[in-house]
Parts: sequence; structure tokens; C-alpha cells
Amino acid sequence: MMLGEWKPVLSALVLPPAGPLLLVLFGLLAARRWRRGGPALSALAAAALWALSCHGFAMLLAGRLLPQVAPVAPERLATVQAIVVLGGGVERDAPEYGQPQPGAAALVRLRYGAWLAHRTGKPLAFAGGIGWASVDGGIAPEGEVARRVLAQDFGVVPRWVDGDSRDTRENALRTRQLLAPAHVDRIALVTHAWHMPRAVREFEQAGFDVVAAPTGFPAPRMRPLLEWLPSAEGLMLSRNVLREALAAAVAS
Repeated sequence: MMLGEWKPVLSALVLPPAGPLLLVLFGLLAARRWRRGGPALSALAAAALWALSCHGFAMLLAGRLLPQVAPVAPERLATVQAIVVLGGGVERDAPEYGQPQPGAAALVRLRYGAWLAHRTGKPLAFAGGIGWASVDGGIAPEGEVARRVLAQDFGVVPRWVDGDSRDTRENALRTRQLLAPAHVDRIALVTHAWHMPRAVREFEQAGFDVVAAPTGFPAPRMRPLLEWLPSAEGLMLSRNVLREALAAAVAS
């Protein structure tokens, strides 16, 4: 197993839901020797998992742990040379279409990137191959899927497509190689708001002058009471926020 392939494995073990569940299990196993501490640890871990599964709590985490980004101002887009959209995963099996489709996160980014391209007339680039966590074999690189969907569904033909990168750092390095012959240095970068701080850092380190164009902002999705009850959406947002916070801590 390559070093990069360990990243999703370690993330899965540390981040919710596995991280808190492992603490619950550890507390139960330690209860015989640690009669008070073991059950207390299990209860605390279970309570943490409950909180992390609430969308309202996840939004609080996003506000506290991540640098806040704002929607891009139209006047800032006037100076960029290209729009770069980052991948967000592929639905390998989409029998209703008969071919792979962008994942939910990728579709949000593609739609916004196409929207910006239509309104600015700037050329569009896409960065995304097959991520470290993807299954081996039988899956099209995300760049191929994005190229097809952008043209068929959004009427945008991307000028540059990276189908080889496996993570955000490789997105930045590969995009730099693709855009360098056209002397493109200033870009509008499209990705989710919670992913934007890390993405900007990687692309600036690769040599780009970056204008952040975030989408998918954390926002209330349900009635107030339901925002504080566990949900799949809340757990996913907490997981994304914590992963980005950990990545920022490791990089610093």
C-alpha cells in the first residue's frame, strides 16, 4: 500500500463516526480496571458523537475551527485569467445514466464553476483524478466525467482537464503544469467553503495568485429543533470540518 493510501484509512479511524466509537469501545473494555473512568470515557465519547452528528453543532465547529470565507465579489473575477474547479468524487455506479456521474460535492462545484464561466467568459479548468480512497479498477478518472458533464449538462467545454491528481496538493501541482504554457497565474478557485482555506494554501504554494470562489457554504437546512438532532448531513459536515482542521494543524 502506497503512503498516500494510508491517509483515508487514518482519517477514517480518527474522524467521526469511527473515532468516537473506538473511544466508546475502549472505555467499555477498560471498565474492569478503570471502573469509573472507563464508563465515563464511553459516555463522553457517545455524547461527542451525538453532538458531532447535529448540523447545528457542525456549523458552530465550522465557524470556530476554520478561517471564514465570503462569496467572491464580481469585480475580483474581472482580473482572473481562468476558473479552476476542484473535484469532489465520482458516482461509479449510476445505472440510470449508464455511465459514471459526478458525486454530490463535485456536482455542486461543477455547477458553480460553469455558472461563473458563463457570466465571465473566462476559460475553465478542472482538477480531479482518482482519489486515494477510491476503489481500484473500473472507475473513470473524475476529469473525464467532469469534461462530459460540463459539456452535456452545462454547455461549457473545459480548456484544461487534469485526470491524474489524487488529492488537493496534486490538484494544485498538476494544474500548474497544465496552465503554465498559457502563462495563467491568476485564477478563481472553486471548491466548497469548508475546503477553501486548504485549497488556497496548496494552490498558492504551487505558484498561483488565487481568488477564492467558494460554494456550498454551511447553512441551516432544517427547523431549529431538527438542527440539534443527529442527522447524516450533520455528521458529514462535522467530518469535513474536522478533517480540514486536522490538515491545517499538520501543515502548520
